[in-house]
Amino acid sequence: MPLAPDLLGTRGEPAEFAWTRDDVLLYALAVGAGQEDPLDELAFTTDNTEGLATLALPTYAAIVTRGGGVPLGDIDHTKLVHAEQSVRLHAPLPVEGRARVSAQVTGVYDKGSGALVETTCEAVDATTGAPLATTVGSAFIRGEGGFGGPRGGAQAPPLPDGPPDHRIPFTTAPNQALVYRLTGDRNPLHTDPAFAARGGFDRPILHGMCTYGFTARILLRTVCEGDPARFGAIDGRFTAPVYPGDRLTVSIWRDETGGAAFRTTRDSDGAVVLDRGLLKAA
Repeated sequence: MPLAPDLLGTRGEPAEFAWTRDDVLLYALAVGAGQEDPLDELAFTTDNTEGLATLALPTYAAIVTRGGGVPLGDIDHTKLVHAEQSVRLHAPLPVEGRARVSAQVTGVYDKGSGALVETTCEAVDATTGAPLATTVGSAFIRGEGGFGGPRGGAQAPPLPDGPPDHRIPFTTAPNQALVYRLTGDRNPLHTDPAFAARGGFDRPILHGMCTYGFTARILLRTVCEGDPARFGAIDGRFTAPVYPGDRLTVSIWRDETGGAAFRTTRDSDGAVVLDRGLLKAA
């Protein structure tokens, strides 16, 4: 079941995405805000706390741009996994709004055992045209390699030498995928045991973007003191599945620019699940 021909450079149909305050509150809960302490992170989880204005988590930008996809062809979606993701904010996201989203396939790479397809999405305010966010996501599709295309660029740079400045543990809830899917990602890989089995998993796995959101929220709090205006961009690659209920740890290496390198690992076996990540300050 091949990829669409001449996929590189293909543009998707422009889409609009509207969101409300309730949507950003739900997203914050879906990526663990208030999970360990309901009175923590109230700016992201409530809309009527005295002295606090509601804020949107920066990685909600990935939800805003998610509808700007490009059809990849007649592929087996049980063989598709999220490989890499970057989110760049041009300004802090409003807690409600309407965006115009455009998408283009900006890379198609032959990895031998599969194909890696990179899609870049741009979101602008639907009324003013002001840039909101740019996201770049890569999907790896097993069995679609061998077509003779370029293999892709060099690997991301290694993490800094020495111990991390912070090690922040967190635990995903057993029903985490059921909550996260309410943000709009209804991929049955995360909830349907039969679909997950066809993809080679013994049970449904957690959305990679849920792990990404947990990690970004911890980076926001630890490196940016909870201020979305200081959060410029984040990128990382997914290297192993996470299951709902897993306990994970984010290791953080600060840098002199106000950003940080990071890696997220699974506590039970030390497996790296989100690797060679980089947070850039605004």
